[in-house]
Amino acid sequence: MDIVGFLKSQFICHLLICYIFIASGLIINFIQLLTLILWPINKQLFRRINCRLAYCISSQMVMLLEWWSGTDCTLYTDPESYHKYGKENAIVILNHNFEIDFLCGWNFCERFGVLGSSKVLAKKELSYMPIIGWMWYFLEIVFCKRKWEEDRKTVMQKLLNLRDYPENFWFLIHCEGTRFTEQKHEISMQVAEAKGLPKLKYHLLPRTKGFAVTVQCLRNVVSAVYDSTLNFRNNENPTLLGVLNGKKYHADLYVRQVIHILIPFWHTGLRIPLEEVPEDEQECSNWLHKLYQEKDAFQEEYYRTGTYPAVPIVPPRRPWTLLNWLFWALLLLYPLFKLLINMINSGSSLTLASFAFVIVMASVGVRWMIGVTEINKGSTYGNNDNKQKQK
Repeated sequence: MDIVGFLKSQFICHLLICYIFIASGLIINFIQLLTLILWPINKQLFRRINCRLAYCISSQMVMLLEWWSGTDCTLYTDPESYHKYGKENAIVILNHNFEIDFLCGWNFCERFGVLGSSKVLAKKELSYMPIIGWMWYFLEIVFCKRKWEEDRKTVMQKLLNLRDYPENFWFLIHCEGTRFTEQKHEISMQVAEAKGLPKLKYHLLPRTKGFAVTVQCLRNVVSAVYDSTLNFRNNENPTLLGVLNGKKYHADLYVRQVIHILIPFWHTGLRIPLEEVPEDEQECSNWLHKLYQEKDAFQEEYYRTGTYPAVPIVPPRRPWTLLNWLFWALLLLYPLFKLLINMINSGSSLTLASFAFVIVMASVGVRWMIGVTEINKGSTYGNNDNKQKQK
């Protein structure tokens, strides 16, 4: 291991990175709170400011993937559609198989300039999570309780509020509703058999109601659907802890268009114009199920050949994530080191013990935040209690 790799694996470096993220995140959350005064005066200005503030937080995570870990991200797509990415509103359908698939989705957004304004359909519990959850609140992220009878009205209202959003945005959605595990897959395929649906090998059955409502509410606002499938080469099993340790991964992201979803297997371009997605809820449900059958076939092809049937493109890495992190590092590390030197010079045992206690608590907090992304600590959504609810 070289000296740089050794340093990246050291706990003290992780602690400093996490200190910068937590301290800057809380500062930004406080500034976001102050911007609420703008909402009744100038809603669009409030939104534009919060897009920039949110970028200051989420880009730090992307910096870890791009610059700290050095992970390679190759996009497989149609060159004719490539130039439209970032220049239109889009719904992005993502598979949910890896611990850092959300981070790769953010990386995709960053490369095309929509990271600060990107939206997701997220579980309500995340809205209470400091920094990212609070950031999402000010970004008007759509939260749901995963109880459709309670969620439908709220989700529709939140989506309709985005119809006049002043920035180009991508709405990222994991239609499977939860991260893939073998147990959830087994239960999901039992539901498929009970409903007479074709079984999937590499995905859970998509939950169609949220997608159908998203399409319904954002029609004439969103131009296209990007069907995106993420994989990692050489059977890599990426984790956020691995990224923090500076481990380099090799991500392949396939973005495709289905020219006519009813044609068997794949018949592809890259963008799916939204007008091709049916408006009727049942027809939209059938459309999404067929999309996932084709998505499964592409996954099979990737495992067999190690590549996707499209042109590989590496979108240029932008410097702004690194510059943003360096700004916050310079702003926050100086007072931290000055405080630490003063505490050491004071010679007070109580002061040093208090500082050590803060370090320990910060370490526990960081480990908890990383644990949120771990598959073995994921939600139980999709297990037996939801077996009969899958749509």
